[in-house]
Amino acid sequence: MLKSDATPDNGSETLKAWRQLGSAPGRGARILAVANQKGGVGKTTTAVNLGTALAAVGSRVLILDLDPQANATTGLGIVPGAHDPITYDLIIGDATVAEIAVETEVPDLHVAPTTMHLSGAEIELVQAPRREYRLADALREQAAGYDYVLIDCPPALGLLTLNALVAADGVLVPLQCEYYALEGISHLVRTVKRVKSSFNKKLDIQGIVLTMHDKRNRLCGMVAEDVRKCFGSKVYETIIPRNVRVSEAPSHGKPVLLYDLRCSGAMAYARLAREVILREGEIFNMSIHQ
Repeated sequence: MLKSDATPDNGSETLKAWRQLGSAPGRGARILAVANQKGGVGKTTTAVNLGTALAAVGSRVLILDLDPQANATTGLGIVPGAHDPITYDLIIGDATVAEIAVETEVPDLHVAPTTMHLSGAEIELVQAPRREYRLADALREQAAGYDYVLIDCPPALGLLTLNALVAADGVLVPLQCEYYALEGISHLVRTVKRVKSSFNKKLDIQGIVLTMHDKRNRLCGMVAEDVRKCFGSKVYETIIPRNVRVSEAPSHGKPVLLYDLRCSGAMAYARLAREVILREGEIFNMSIHQ
């Protein structure tokens, strides 16, 4: 069971409520790329804490760290370079998912760790056959043991991000509640459309999650309102607040749901997990009736 360092005995009712949601729909691995071409929007934080919350309700989750900065790796308490092979080896075809996946403190949550060496894959892939499909080829059969694979993408549109989008069933977009972040999302939407038309017909934006929201800041509210006007139901109801405990957790190598289960940030990611599961169920039901 997850525990909060700050309030170790006060989260049981919350966890009980989460588990009543059940696990992901029984259809094999659902691959979601957590992506935004703008950095500093809470992408890795969302991948780590959403993955933790999904695992807490019984889903088997793999967080695949595809960012050479290795923040998802360290945020789950794994020292970069302490495990070999890594996602670099998966991309170039020298290792399998089972060989690189590492258990975390959270039951049913694994991480595929990385190091800065992954940046070299961008260069090596340029001349590689099926360079856009390397990750898709690796995950097609090897991810069958998971309900969810969350790919933490780098904050740029290179071959690594392209591989993630080609492999993914959907894109989950963290969007910081600031003006410049709003400008950048239109570029990401165009990118998703191009990848869908050229490489991956099933790709779509699974959802947009507003992050780093400060209710005292009027601009945050205006940005959130504009995003909802533009993207409608694609935007999750859950808004992730700007929260010091969320910021502190990575320095302790823990998701915020382990670091402080009852803080506002942890509770927000719990609600987001619920929305993701419900939305995934709706997508699944639509697909089987088509």
